[in-house]
Amino acid sequence: MIVAVTGARGMLGSDIVAEMDNRGHEVLPLGKKELDITDLTKVKKIFHRERPDVIINCAAYTDVDGSEDNPHLAMSVNGLGPRNLALACNEYEIDLVHISTDYVFDGQKEEAYSIFDSTSPLNTYGLSKVLGERYVTSLLHRYYLIRTSWLFGLSGDNFVEKILRLSEERSELHIVEDQVGSPTYTADLARLVGDLIKTRCFGVYHATNQGYTSWYSFAREIAALNYLNVNIKPVSSSARNYAATRPSDSRLDPFPLKETVGYLLAPWEDALSRYMDHRAEVDL
Repeated sequence: MIVAVTGARGMLGSDIVAEMDNRGHEVLPLGKKELDITDLTKVKKIFHRERPDVIINCAAYTDVDGSEDNPHLAMSVNGLGPRNLALACNEYEIDLVHISTDYVFDGQKEEAYSIFDSTSPLNTYGLSKVLGERYVTSLLHRYYLIRTSWLFGLSGDNFVEKILRLSEERSELHIVEDQVGSPTYTADLARLVGDLIKTRCFGVYHATNQGYTSWYSFAREIAALNYLNVNIKPVSSSARNYAATRPSDSRLDPFPLKETVGYLLAPWEDALSRYMDHRAEVDL
């Protein structure tokens, strides 16, 4: 199988490239230098030439606060980019895996969001991801739309690295406690994507490591695992003066993931522990 991965140099994209390569697939890694997904002509040209069986779209503009200042950039990459990929997939009969986010929801449900819930984003980033989702679902039948959340992995900056870095610079950290979600290890998600595309069961999926936590409790777990000498204190979202409003509770209900691939991802605490072990092995 020929698998093209857009955003291949990013945190999730690099793990997916490694996972697909380990499975024996012919992998076409496409970073931004190789393919700007906002350019429809170039998108069609490269996929007409390469004719992959599957495109896994990890390319995204993920700066949540930056999206408020650069809405056109967010809409172009997160909205029109998936549209362009969907058009190419439709023309050349290619399956599409599109990665989306928990931020398409407003966080007011007070229980986990299912794949059947209507989207209602609170910020420009979330709105741009909804636009991408709608293009994919309206233009294609052969797609896997995967919503995930709070990603951490070896090949990019993330919350875990931020806490480790700040703990070396400060004796006290103030971390938001009124936002709840599910941390997700990119290596685990990459394995799931590999298994999902084998099923040929197209549709919308929610995929995170199991369980949920707040950013504050997540930070405390990171500190405990690494024996960090830092005092972590809880603060409210309002105290942070974010440019973009975040959902307060963005848990995702995984149904029908287990019914499709046969398993759910490990608890986030287990994933974090494995991440720290792997991190030590590669000496980050």
